Amino acid sequence: MTAWLTSTQLDTPYRPGGWTVRQLVHHLADSHMNAYLRLKLGLTENKPHIKPYDQDAWAQLPDSNLPVEVSLQLLTALHQRWIEVLQQVKDWKRTVYHPELEATLALDDLLSQYAWHGEHHLAHITALIEREGW
Repeated sequence: MTAWLTSTQLDTPYRPGGWTVRQLVHHLADSHMNAYLRLKLGLTENKPHIKPYDQDAWAQLPDSNLPVEVSLQLLTALHQRWIEVLQQVKDWKRTVYHPELEATLALDDLLSQYAWHGEHHLAHITALIEREGW
């Protein structure tokens, strides 16, 4: 990604008032780390309560200014571990409780949400690139 996006482009919001491309990439790393831990909790505990977090506040922390390669490397390693766990899941109907949503979620639903989430933010980035002609 960054072989052809400049620092200025990475610091461009994908929409007015939205996060920058850089923040989106770091957000995906934050989100997928949380998702991985939530999945592991769901596999090892009985209907655990998962902790929500303030994504907007996280996007303002200093690590959101790091080069995106840091989070891309983290995502690569994290996804390798996540895949290893996912390939061994026997009971996709195990659940976690999300207090912010006030909902019980099965692991297969949780995984579907994160798959959509990654595609959703990738679409934000690709739409910006197309719109700006980068």
